[in-house]
Amino acid sequence: MKSKTLIEKQLKRKTNSELVETIIAAKKNKAWLEVAGLISTPRKNHIDMNLGEIDKKTKQGETILVPGKVLSQGEINKKIKIAAIGFSEKAREKLIKSGSEIINILKEIKLNPNAKDIRILK
Repeated sequence: MKSKTLIEKQLKRKTNSELVETIIAAKKNKAWLEVAGLISTPRKNHIDMNLGEIDKKTKQGETILVPGKVLSQGEINKKIKIAAIGFSEKAREKLIKSGSEIINILKEIKLNPNAKDIRILK
């Protein structure tokens, strides 16, 4: 796990205000510190995932977090709650069609400060 100092150092290079706000909120909360470390990395190191891959790795009704962008390749056949930095338009459409809940990471931190029942997909 990254130190708060390293996260702070990487945070200075970020220009996306929403991402900066998310990293700061995650860094302040001990339960979310791992997520802050994952999303403070350079964008090329973010973990982007396709829906097909997410479908294979999850169970019905699970809450998952993708420390990157959710992409539309594949299908999703489960109702899940998914938090991510971003979603492609087609991925968003497919998730809504499957009845899944879409949320950004910042909102999830505010709703669930203890990171209860959240699984990070890496």
